[in-house]
Amino acid sequence: MKRFLALLAAGATATGLTVLAGPPAAAATGCKVEYTVASQWEGGFQGGVKVTNLGDSVSGWQLKFTFAGSGQKVVQGWNATWSQSGSTVTAAPVDWNRTLATGGTADLGFVGAFSGSNPAPTGFTLNGVACTGSVGGGGGDDDPPPTTGDGTPVETNGQLRVCGVNLCNQYNRPIQLRGMSTHGLQWFSQCYNNASLDALANDWKADLLRTAMYVQEDGYETDPAGFTSKVNSLVDMAEARGMYALIDFHTLTPGDPNYNLQRAKTFFASVAARNASKKNVIYEIANEPNGVSWAGIKSYAEQVIPVIRAADPDAVVIVGTRGWSSLGVSDGSNESEVVNSPVNATNIMYAFHFYAASHKDNYRATVSRAASKLPLFVTEFGTVSATGGGTLDRSSTTAWLDLLDQLKISYANWTYSDANESSAAFKPGTCDGGDYSSSGVLTESGALLKSRISTPDNFPTS
Repeated sequence: MKRFLALLAAGATATGLTVLAGPPAAAATGCKVEYTVASQWEGGFQGGVKVTNLGDSVSGWQLKFTFAGSGQKVVQGWNATWSQSGSTVTAAPVDWNRTLATGGTADLGFVGAFSGSNPAPTGFTLNGVACTGSVGGGGGDDDPPPTTGDGTPVETNGQLRVCGVNLCNQYNRPIQLRGMSTHGLQWFSQCYNNASLDALANDWKADLLRTAMYVQEDGYETDPAGFTSKVNSLVDMAEARGMYALIDFHTLTPGDPNYNLQRAKTFFASVAARNASKKNVIYEIANEPNGVSWAGIKSYAEQVIPVIRAADPDAVVIVGTRGWSSLGVSDGSNESEVVNSPVNATNIMYAFHFYAASHKDNYRATVSRAASKLPLFVTEFGTVSATGGGTLDRSSTTAWLDLLDQLKISYANWTYSDANESSAAFKPGTCDGGDYSSSGVLTESGALLKSRISTPDNFPTS
């Protein structure tokens, strides 16, 4: 993410936001736009505008358009300074995209609100010159609709990055990854082999594998070199199948990640250096912080992230949040502590975890609010209670997955294992055999998740 720019200054209203800087320095002689709605929910949506300068190079440009629906307004945006007067919206450049060369493009995004219908805006102009193009997701003669890749997730999307509040692919388009998490490698390593990963990639059609490397509980601290090797092996196996690999530094007890600060620096320095050339790696630096303040988690993140960046400057990094990665909700707080004091780093996302039978409406409300302000990644969730056991809550799980799909929030389910708990995808004993594909080896949770994950991704490639 280049820079996330909040819109609402103190005293701003729905009809008058910030006042823009002076007039543009040069006139455009032609432009085209592509307007898309990446996601929409009740009363809100995420819009994107890709503007291409078809004329001479311009500096200090202004893009304007008019909302056509009732109550449509920009709430906050990124990659530009946004303002609104009545139904007219203006986007002005920030320091790093102030100049648009001939053929140059700017990808702008915003979170909007609406009442009634949500039609596409009209009257796009760049420095007063009308733009051609398409609205509503494409279809015009000047700008064809996005196509979708038919390769593997990594072949199609390439190196990922954070743009605004989204995870975006190499085409700067928001995407959602859907996949599974391993259980502890110290307990269930027999579940992760060529046959099981073939099933995950080909039968489940999963986009990612989260590798849960416990630090304590007979994990990394007992054999750093051995567990690092196991993680790297799973990264390679995921890469060979075109899946993303989410490397999870699985801290749980003790809950303060600073207890493992030096271990984290050692581990991430090693795996980042070894995997820096790969496009499929995402780093999750602290699984479920608990019993620790957000300030403590933030301090940890701001010490570990530079270690990763020194070797791998491009990969997405995910930061755990307070209260077992609940954005503080499980500690009686909410997302505001992160919004008001974000980690001082770029290209990062924040983790959110839930267990559907335990975490319901108030947790979903938090995610709905936070998703317009923070880039979120559900790196772990279960269909059952927070203990990992109990009865599958199909209704709550479906409500959660529908919300994550709506908001394009990526997720990994706990767990791709045959653990003797109802959260596991496979029935006990499955990993002792070679069958990971037939319906008979799936638990109720596994069958539900496979049915959701195996539906088409439709990743945009233009």
